[in-house]
Amino acid sequence: MGMTMTQKILAAHAGLSEVCAGQLISAKLDIVLGNDITTPVAINEFKKAGFDKVFDKDKIAVVLDHFVPNKDIKAAEQSKQCREFSCSQCISHFYDVGKMGIEHALLPEQGVVTAGDCIIGADSHTCTYGALGAFSTGVGSTDMAAAMATGTAWFKVPSAIKFNLTGKLPTNCSGKDVILYIIGKIGVDGALYRSMEFGGDGVKNLSMDDRLCICNMAIEAGAKNGIFPVDDVTMSYMEGRCERKPMVYEADADAKYDEVIEINLSDMVPIVSCPHLPENTRPASEISGIKIDQVVIGSCTNGRMEDMEAAYKVLSGKKIANGVRCIIIPATMAIYRECVEKGYVTAFIDAGAVVSTPTCGPCLGGYMGILAAGERCIATTNRNFVGRMGHTDSEVYLASPLTAAASALTGYITNPEV
Repeated sequence: MGMTMTQKILAAHAGLSEVCAGQLISAKLDIVLGNDITTPVAINEFKKAGFDKVFDKDKIAVVLDHFVPNKDIKAAEQSKQCREFSCSQCISHFYDVGKMGIEHALLPEQGVVTAGDCIIGADSHTCTYGALGAFSTGVGSTDMAAAMATGTAWFKVPSAIKFNLTGKLPTNCSGKDVILYIIGKIGVDGALYRSMEFGGDGVKNLSMDDRLCICNMAIEAGAKNGIFPVDDVTMSYMEGRCERKPMVYEADADAKYDEVIEINLSDMVPIVSCPHLPENTRPASEISGIKIDQVVIGSCTNGRMEDMEAAYKVLSGKKIANGVRCIIIPATMAIYRECVEKGYVTAFIDAGAVVSTPTCGPCLGGYMGILAAGERCIATTNRNFVGRMGHTDSEVYLASPLTAAASALTGYITNPEV
């Protein structure tokens, strides 16, 4: 029986020769992840269940990224609980202020996750790591607690949709436009509890940052996970970086897919997701002229180096429009440092933007960019639900860094010309 990439990884981690869609399995985990919001809940459940030791100190990752540096007393208490637990358990992969980054950019960068892994994280965007050819999915804090203790998790094996990519992206488009287009095409429940498996000749033309962005938003289509094949781009990225030897899995030629969707990357145009669902997409050219108050460039979706380079390309030597607040957030300290060394931070400041240390902050309406009633923001984040970035009467438009930066210069949603 032919299996998809995801099914092969799950079978291997369940100790089975094969699995099929809908089958319930118990699988061994390579990494269990939590952040400063979800880990305290998991710690409480871990202790309540009577556990006193994690299954493997080297396979737990705790990243303080949502409210750090701490925004208030509650955030400080949450971070303190994470620090004390990580210290008591000798957690190898604990990332605090000074070492922290947005978790889904940090773990691939630091080589904590690798091809062939089976990963769960108490954060819905844990599906990001499928870009490396891993099975990776989000879970609740109770599942995280059990996994920290046992090193295993239960899964229902997902069926899959195959996305056959051809062609090459135009210069004014990126992986963000691809995933927004897909979500607009299939809807926010179009891949419900299914694997989004990307393949085709066009994959080789997507950078690792593009792939990480695309897999990051698989959850916005309702997917269990997103996953890319391991090719030369993947292997080059992992070389000298990953802690474990990559395990490469390929879908069988006779793997069964619920459907196959053809996408020609060459036909892509800049896409914007309008309030209040990611599926509410339009070409940027069709909605240009909508006035904005704020721009956010960053997040686990688009805070990587290529995203910073895109913002620099548009903003360097220019001025952000009067009345527009532009917030730029490199996703990790390494990316932040590279932006400093390359002069990007100076260029951003000269353009009139503010630059923050790594944080999820505004994406979830936490801090560093809360919207007031009636305000509009164009952001490179991943969700635009009602009240996502602040007041329930505010609006969030999702776009690529190129589109967001171009809009910052005009004060209106603007189709980028690169």
